[in-house]
Amino acid sequence: MHHINARDLLPDGLVKELQRYIQGGYLYVPIDPAQQKHWGEASGYRQELQQRNRQILEEYRQGASIDGLAQRYCLSESAIRKIVYG
Repeated sequence: MHHINARDLLPDGLVKELQRYIQGGYLYVPIDPAQQKHWGEASGYRQELQQRNRQILEEYRQGASIDGLAQRYCLSESAIRKIVYG
């Protein structure tokens, strides 16, 4: 999280109104729940993991072993089982 000077972002009237409540302190403005993204959505990592897991499942269905998949994808056998059985 980084800090932004309110004067650089907000209209003067709003800055003066905020100063009635807080002077020289920090104010956290939470994200609107309607605009909040889930983990990995902004970076695209969630989608990468889903694609990797589909590939693991496909390889398993084609006969790859749990142990072989664990070694290939650098995951534990338990993690591979969660992907193929879950």
